Amino acid sequence: MIPGMGGRGGMNPKKLQGMMKQLGIEMEDIDNAQQVIIKTESGDIIIDDPSISIMRAQGVDTYQITGNVTKLPKELEIPESDIILVAEQTGADKETAEKVLKEVNGDLAEAILKLAES
Repeated sequence: MIPGMGGRGGMNPKKLQGMMKQLGIEMEDIDNAQQVIIKTESGDIIIDDPSISIMRAQGVDTYQITGNVTKLPKELEIPESDIILVAEQTGADKETAEKVLKEVNGDLAEAILKLAES
């Protein structure tokens, strides 16, 4: 049994902090954070109303974040010049050209062929 551990409720938080401090580990909370955004290649992870703790040990900061998580897939941004090119080559309007370019992940040749077939 670990000293300070009770049958109910676990270790006393003050004892735990004292033990962590002896090991060179410090904990700090970030107050009043409104949102955390993690940007990835496939999209963004947004954490609203986060509770953030920083643990410092051996010169390394480790962040623990909890909150309301939303995942947003990355939307492909099509350059205006590509939209105009596909519209001119196929006779489609700009909105249709952009829609098809998004469907084919921005591939100009595939978008032109797809619109030429329809």
